[in-house]
Amino acid sequence: MVKTIIGGVCAAKGFKASGVHAGIRKNRTKKDLALILSEKKAAAACVYTTNLVKGAPLTVTKAHVQNGYAQAVICNSGNANTCNANGVEIAEKTCSLLGEALGIPASDVVVASTGVIGQPLDITPIQNAIPALVSALSDEGSEAAAEGIMTTDTVRKEIAVEFTVGGKVCKMGGIAKGSGMIHPNMATMLVFITTDCKISPEMLQKGLSSDIENTFNMVSVDGDTSTNDMVSVLANGLAGNEEIVEEGEDFTAFMEALNTVTVFLCRKIAGDGEGATKLLECKVEGGRDLITAKTVAKSVICSSLVKAAMFGADANWGRVLCAIGYSGADVDVSKIDVSFASAKGTVEVCKNGAGVAFSEEKAKEILLEPEIDVLIYLNDGEEKSVAWGCDLTYEYVRINGDYRT
Repeated sequence: MVKTIIGGVCAAKGFKASGVHAGIRKNRTKKDLALILSEKKAAAACVYTTNLVKGAPLTVTKAHVQNGYAQAVICNSGNANTCNANGVEIAEKTCSLLGEALGIPASDVVVASTGVIGQPLDITPIQNAIPALVSALSDEGSEAAAEGIMTTDTVRKEIAVEFTVGGKVCKMGGIAKGSGMIHPNMATMLVFITTDCKISPEMLQKGLSSDIENTFNMVSVDGDTSTNDMVSVLANGLAGNEEIVEEGEDFTAFMEALNTVTVFLCRKIAGDGEGATKLLECKVEGGRDLITAKTVAKSVICSSLVKAAMFGADANWGRVLCAIGYSGADVDVSKIDVSFASAKGTVEVCKNGAGVAFSEEKAKEILLEPEIDVLIYLNDGEEKSVAWGCDLTYEYVRINGDYRT
């Protein structure tokens, strides 16, 4: 059983975190540098953006965690350190400066950046801020770290859970940033997860790689796959459970906890999409296979026309069917049912691929809520899938029209 607790990335034993304003961002009220530290070296697993253009920090991190271990995570916001001639040098220097300050090898540091692409990143503010960042480390520092990785995010994204493995109580926490440039295939999204559960690097990587296929790869805000996306997990084993080295009951318990954390963060990222006023959750049931169900869910959640209709609280179900039709999924349109649901109730709008009579007033009431479910029944099998997104608003265009300047 997984229980939600407080503490974020500091909930698990042996983890501390901090966040400070280093001066990378001009706004001095916003933190722009974050740190997470395990008191001992931890098993590490990461997944990265599939974009061919990758931020320099991803290149450095990938080399550092190749041995399956890490001890610290440092992340700056305000500058993505991407498409810079000296990007790798800056990322490596960040790791070496932090390693010196913490007394750990630079190769045990996961480094990440988020913000504007193609703008040179000066190491000076990071170098000057590292002493304060290290001294601010606290077992109550998750909120500060969560703030330090935000860009256009409007809310902190953090969660912690408690679960049992082999009779030992384990804890897991996560923070995330993500608001725009979010699209399936590791959509700018950064997620850092910590746990005191003992698990081998191989099983940790296997678990993370498996989980993201149905969580972070099913999130879309705007159809743009970022250059800097990364999900990183550190597992230091301080809970004292017998190490998870293979699939079985213990691994299942670990995966349930991980999925609880990732689904929560998916919903927070989607609901905080740039300019968004509504979280959209597309639930597909009755698919003939999993690929079909996932393809349909992704297509609907990515449709600009569906997203715009949800912004206007317009029950334009034809746009949902349209998105299914061009998705490439092998479906029988004559079997498809569609409903919209929220805290205000449910309204069926399509049955067997055709419209049905419904109250426009009731539909409007349902679609004015901040969380909307798009329910699709393919009626062609047993597979199901979920995807998360948000509405498309005027504010999204305003934010991205002057993002760099």
